[in-house]
Amino acid sequence: MFKQVIHHKGFWRSVAILTLAFAVVFFFLQWAFVGFSAGFLNVSLRTVVGLVLGGFIYGFSVTYGKFWGKLKQKANKNR
Repeated sequence: MFKQVIHHKGFWRSVAILTLAFAVVFFFLQWAFVGFSAGFLNVSLRTVVGLVLGGFIYGFSVTYGKFWGKLKQKANKNR
């Protein structure tokens, strides 16, 4: 089922969109917690990698659940 889900049309596009959205939202949340300080905008490569990696984990897990549910429902409907 794993291979079927990750090879489904639109899966990786959805992962990429959620990864980017998570990274942007989380960046603004962190920036808000430091009071929108201009010094926070000097982000390191480590911070960017952490945001993208966290976003990928989030995006992959949410998208996998969504597509798995869709395929499972379709398989049960065909019975």
